[in-house]
Amino acid sequence: MFANAWWMIAAPLLVAAFLLLAGRVADAWGHFVAVAAVVFSFSIAACLFGEMLGRGAEERAVESTLYTWFSVGTWTFDVGLQIDQLSILFAMLITGVGSLIHIYSIGYMAHDERRRRFFAYLNLFVAAMLTLVLANNYLILFVGWEGVGLASYLLISFFQHKKSAADAGVKAFVMNRVGDFGMLLAIFTMLAMFGSSKFSVVNAGVPEMPAIWATLLGVFLLLGACGKSAQVPLQAWLLDAMEGPTPVSALIHAATMVTAGVYLVVRSHVVYEHSMIAQTAVVVVGTVTLLAGAWIGTSQDDIKKVLAGSTMSQIGYMMLAAGIGPAGYAFAIFHLLTHGFFKANMFLGAGSVMHGMHDDVNMRNYGALAKVMRYTYWTFFCGYIAIIGFPLTAGYFSKDHIIEAAFHYNVVIGLCALIGAGVTAFYMTRLMFMTFWGKQRWQPGVHPHESPKVMTLPLVVLAALSIVAGALMNWWIQTWLEPAAGNHPHEVSLIPTPIGLLAIAVVAAGVATGWYFFGRGDIPKVAPASKNPFTLVGRNVLYGDQLNDAVIVQPTYALAAASDATDRHAIDGLFDGLAHGFGGLSTQVRKLQTGYARSYALTMTAGVVVTAVVLILAHLA
Repeated sequence: MFANAWWMIAAPLLVAAFLLLAGRVADAWGHFVAVAAVVFSFSIAACLFGEMLGRGAEERAVESTLYTWFSVGTWTFDVGLQIDQLSILFAMLITGVGSLIHIYSIGYMAHDERRRRFFAYLNLFVAAMLTLVLANNYLILFVGWEGVGLASYLLISFFQHKKSAADAGVKAFVMNRVGDFGMLLAIFTMLAMFGSSKFSVVNAGVPEMPAIWATLLGVFLLLGACGKSAQVPLQAWLLDAMEGPTPVSALIHAATMVTAGVYLVVRSHVVYEHSMIAQTAVVVVGTVTLLAGAWIGTSQDDIKKVLAGSTMSQIGYMMLAAGIGPAGYAFAIFHLLTHGFFKANMFLGAGSVMHGMHDDVNMRNYGALAKVMRYTYWTFFCGYIAIIGFPLTAGYFSKDHIIEAAFHYNVVIGLCALIGAGVTAFYMTRLMFMTFWGKQRWQPGVHPHESPKVMTLPLVVLAALSIVAGALMNWWIQTWLEPAAGNHPHEVSLIPTPIGLLAIAVVAAGVATGWYFFGRGDIPKVAPASKNPFTLVGRNVLYGDQLNDAVIVQPTYALAAASDATDRHAIDGLFDGLAHGFGGLSTQVRKLQTGYARSYALTMTAGVVVTAVVLILAHLA
């Protein structure tokens, strides 16, 4: 079975190529082929997972080389796969949640004239992400890494007739190239130090690296992770990415792109274990981002942007856990999986709300939707209680483990994680009151209605996973991941610890605060003006665009303008001056060529006389 693992990648990749080349002949049925391809990949992943369960821990990881890509000097680069405890969980998440998103998209994109192309891009996205997580070396991982970047650009800017969508795609693409520069530096460092980018070779060589190079390697990898996972300071693209169709938002935020950075850090755990500075940098980035994303979520009125800020925050929790070290690796992946379920559930739920509200994303025009969109409401409610960490839901198990580990790592970091949990409960309660509860504030002519079954069925499946997945994985995921992630399993119990009880209390306070501000009275249809700096900064997405413009864009423009002026006035001036000088000289010399024999004879005579005078004077001297 392991010999056929490459079909997981090949199936959606081939279908993507077919749909893009087939033309309009496939418009009527191409989306069904795309769905079948991802379901086929999921069936392979599920079979591999089942086979791995039947093996001993030491026999579960299988590495295979498919073929030699190219050789340069002493370097040989192979295309190979590594199916182990870590990669198979990602493959299950990508293809499982991806299949549900594909099915949902059949209804969501039913009336789009470019539906075939949309499904081709979705398949390409899945194939690229599978390449990323199944590769056995950093170079092939980077191929998938770039494929994900390309697919995200194509999908974010899918509604390219809108300038905002086209700009959002470009913004995501450019900002991710900054992170990709870090990835390239990391791969170059590996090749220089170890002569290979294979995981096994790098892991074996890292303990012998000089400390400074281990730190640099960890920082380079972290830069790449920040770009893909929208972590501070490369987070500004994420909210703009909401310009893409809602299924794209679900795929990016739940199963593919933003999880890549967490995978990279956990896969590279040996590097971080040999550099305390790089490891601390991961913790700091994760902690700052979980608070920044939560802050953004408190002040947005666009339902998708609230969820996008939430994704930033939740990925921050995962990065924090990954940076803690062996005590947190498994919890980072645990939360990544549960987050994949409840965040896909809520993003698709947001799409269902938009479907019923004529594509309106402003929550101030919602209210009381629980009465008219029952399936959407109850499934979204399951995601809500999961993300805030309501006891025994998926988020309760995974996020509380991270908060507990954070307190054991550092009290300040633990308090930040605890504050993030309270703020999450606040802004998600705010979303629920503004969208599903309270009084209706619908625009004239809008008649909310439930989505078709092809959209609500995936919501039901994801809602169920949002509730039970945490309990199902809580007892075995640490032991399962230990060989691949190097984590240290800890005993778990259903009885909350003192920190767990404190977390529940903080979450309850967040819910109560959300009710106090948004559940007791009417919600204005226009956001009230506020001089509160906390609100203003949140509404302006922490002024990330303005900061990037001041620190990067404008200095780059100024440098480009200075370079242009130097080129035009100094360099061009020098060469133009020389050209004009020689041109003038040639004009004067040309006057000597009169064409008259008497002028030439006179010149020759003058030359003879001058020569004779010079010789006589030299002789007399």
